[in-house]
Amino acid sequence: MNKKEVSKVKTHEMKAGLYCNQCREETSHVIQYINEEISTITCRECSRTVDIDIDIMTELYDEVYHRITTKPARITRESREDLSHFFFSLPGRFLSKPYRLFKDADETRKTISRYRR
Repeated sequence: MNKKEVSKVKTHEMKAGLYCNQCREETSHVIQYINEEISTITCRECSRTVDIDIDIMTELYDEVYHRITTKPARITRESREDLSHFFFSLPGRFLSKPYRLFKDADETRKTISRYRR
């Protein structure tokens, strides 16, 4: 996983051809994920939706835990790859961190409210 993927793994969707019981044929579906867990599958023809019951709080806690526990290794790897770039990027990263934390917290709040219905 690269740097951007680590902080953006909350929700994503994928399109797939699946058999729909209501349409009785293979149709295009949208599969929505929270982290790596499927949360909903929706048929694009008939709009039938199958909700998968997942514990949103556990998924988000697992993501935060993973980010915290892998941070030392990610920082070490980054500094070994290009030490001068690492040191020169630190001031900008420190200044932008409050904004990035706010943005991440807002995205997390929206994800929780969307899947806690």
